[in-house]
Amino acid sequence: MDWQTLIDEPAVIAAAVLALGLVVGYLVGQLNKELLTASGVPETVEGTPFERTAQSIGTSTVDIVARLSSWFIYGIAVLTAIHIAQLLDTDAFWFRVVEFIPQAFIAVLVLILGFIVADKSELMVSEYLRGVKVPEVSVIPKLVKYSVLYVAFLVALGQINVYVLPLLILLAVYAAGVVVVGAITFKDFLVSGAAGIYLLLNQPYGIGDRIRIGNQAGIVQEVDLFVTKIEDDSEEYIVLNRRVFDDEIVRVRD
Repeated sequence: MDWQTLIDEPAVIAAAVLALGLVVGYLVGQLNKELLTASGVPETVEGTPFERTAQSIGTSTVDIVARLSSWFIYGIAVLTAIHIAQLLDTDAFWFRVVEFIPQAFIAVLVLILGFIVADKSELMVSEYLRGVKVPEVSVIPKLVKYSVLYVAFLVALGQINVYVLPLLILLAVYAAGVVVVGAITFKDFLVSGAAGIYLLLNQPYGIGDRIRIGNQAGIVQEVDLFVTKIEDDSEEYIVLNRRVFDDEIVRVRD
């Protein structure tokens, strides 16, 4: 058997394709890791539950995404080698696999991105609402997180051609339920938000003014959508904006 005959053997070509796929997959994974690191992804996902879980098993979000891109190419190389070597003489199988792998790859990326966005959304909402002294407000960050995850799962399932119409209907019912229950449960919260909009637009008092709301008096330190923070000597009062209308405002003039 001469070299030309050997090179033309399907098994040899398949082995070459497999080796090339392994090299390309490794290089693409390393390149993606460098690009993700340079674009600041590690800092963006730092502190999220997904990143902490990844670190607990000795990896990171960047490593997972980079390895996922490598394994995608490895999978394509393996399937191509199998087809060239004629180990599976089924064109229909090959067509379905080639069609499914990119969809599965995108679905996994959507899920990873969904977990990251959900975790970051929960942290951001928690931080923004930290000064709001309404018991029910602690539910909102979790509600935001699981809403984002639900949408991510819907998109991922749609990518792999799963019938998602019942889930979309469930999402619509869920959204309507959130609106109705939220309007009832967070009545005081919504009233404070409406009062905050009025205060921010009309500015009856500003930072540095001395005011009295009910039996709490001090110098205004901050006014946001839901609360007004006033300070008197060593004490700081966090007053819901709805109390501004319930108890009325008194501006204290020196």
